Amino acid sequence: MSVFLTQTEEGQYRQRITIDRHTLFADARVDHIDSDSAPNPHDLYDASLAACKAITLMMYAERANIPLEGIDVGIVRDSSEEASGTYRLQVELELKGALEESQRSRLEKVAEKCPLHKLMTSVTTVITSSCKLAE
Repeated sequence: MSVFLTQTEEGQYRQRITIDRHTLFADARVDHIDSDSAPNPHDLYDASLAACKAITLMMYAERANIPLEGIDVGIVRDSSEEASGTYRLQVELELKGALEESQRSRLEKVAEKCPLHKLMTSVTTVITSSCKLAE
């Protein structure tokens, strides 16, 4: 897997992100300029958690023969304490299908174990950056 990002000509902060054969965009929300053409990096971070939880639950339900027909995930961010090291995400899962309470409870526990939930809450991420001049 490789990620490549380059600035686009459509806006001051708009970025084109290429992940293997997929393309998506990111932008910044800045009040004084028109720069809200795509999700900002925090939005993409939060959305990755929502996607991971939904995919994890759908895959688990399929393997466990749980009649989960779909899932909606809502995330509310509270970044008011981010500068001091706390970033809060409130996740709401809406499970669709004829589920028994025991199945709903099991899926709720599985959602807490999705790979990105674990990554965001229990690992130390080491980032190494380097800069070179464009030719």
